[in-house]
Amino acid sequence: MDRPRYIVVEGPIGVGKTSLVNAIAARHRARTVFEIVEENPFLSSFYDDRDKYAFQTQLFFLLSRYRQQQELFQPDLLQPVTVSDYLFAKDRIFAQLTLGSHELALYERIYEALLPKVLQPDLVVYLQARHEVLLTRIKKRGREFERQFDSAYLEQVSRAYNDFFGHYQASPLLVLNTSELDYVGNPRDLERVLEAVEGHTQGTRHLSLAASEPVGKPGVA
Repeated sequence: MDRPRYIVVEGPIGVGKTSLVNAIAARHRARTVFEIVEENPFLSSFYDDRDKYAFQTQLFFLLSRYRQQQELFQPDLLQPVTVSDYLFAKDRIFAQLTLGSHELALYERIYEALLPKVLQPDLVVYLQARHEVLLTRIKKRGREFERQFDSAYLEQVSRAYNDFFGHYQASPLLVLNTSELDYVGNPRDLERVLEAVEGHTQGTRHLSLAASEPVGKPGVA
């Protein structure tokens, strides 16, 4: 793969970002950058009381992601492709959903100071899925702090993501609906997703793939 060299996989909670990042990285021997989620000391408390812990949670994410982004300016010559499971600019999605007006104003000042020092991706892959699919995937992965996950909050997040990427023009964008796909358990689905990622280098493309028959079943095309 000559281009893109820096790929970001994005989407709401539970959509399958990490799995796709790992698959792309394995295929291209790429360096991976994963957002620090479980290391956030405020996250569990945030899910119990969003109003009380939103600012601490959001500020930790913002600064930890910024620190990670600075490492992208140090290219690894043995791994010319980098794949990340978050876009720095999306951090504002959660801030705008969870912070009060005064906290958001302070957050925005910090964010605007950091943004010019962040590397822009060559390609963003935005994963979507139906609400019930996201809830099923969140339950399946079994993270302790997501055990009592707020379904209404997830709907808010999904709508905010759709709005954000509906206006996104900072880099080439592939919008991929994963509701019918199982690229973790079905090699055919994974191959089709990887081909879509590898084939998109400019502009915005929306793609909805139907599920493939599992390998070994009769009638597979």
